[in-house]
Amino acid sequence: MQINPLTTMKQVWIVLLTLLLSGSVLAQTSNGSNTVSGHEYDRSIGLKIFPGAVSYKWKWDQASKAEALLYMSSEGFRLTGLYEKYFPLTPEVPGLNWFIGGGAHWGIWSDNWKNKYPTRESGIAIGIDGVIGLDYKLKTAPLNISIDWQPSFNIIGYQYFEGGWGGIGIRYVLR
Repeated sequence: MQINPLTTMKQVWIVLLTLLLSGSVLAQTSNGSNTVSGHEYDRSIGLKIFPGAVSYKWKWDQASKAEALLYMSSEGFRLTGLYEKYFPLTPEVPGLNWFIGGGAHWGIWSDNWKNKYPTRESGIAIGIDGVIGLDYKLKTAPLNISIDWQPSFNIIGYQYFEGGWGGIGIRYVLR
């Protein structure tokens, strides 16, 4: 199956612009407050399940975090950096927030990946990522749980849109 890079790029831009505009609109309607109640943790480390990664989040400012993800498998590895803006979801559940953001990834696909996808090239993979999800910091334990969707577009190496990244994160709160 041949993928048209221009059509795929348009799809990626539509998804990213929709995510960005949604975040902007909701940020404007948050009563002027970007302070996120309940996500008072500065750093956390843990695992993100599907496709499987080590995750490290740290506080960027009062209402945002940065996240580094390292995915590793027999098919290669991928390092992703994300900037995530946080917003309270509901005042009835302190610590429950939704977030939106973007970033970039860099990785290398192995010969195993090439064997699994014979029409694709192995080698370097560099691209852009979006992210949208929910984040919950347990009040009574040093745990953080999240679920997100992380669409990405590989622009250097084999060019393609990937809508299947995301997952459930479970992290230990360092502070």
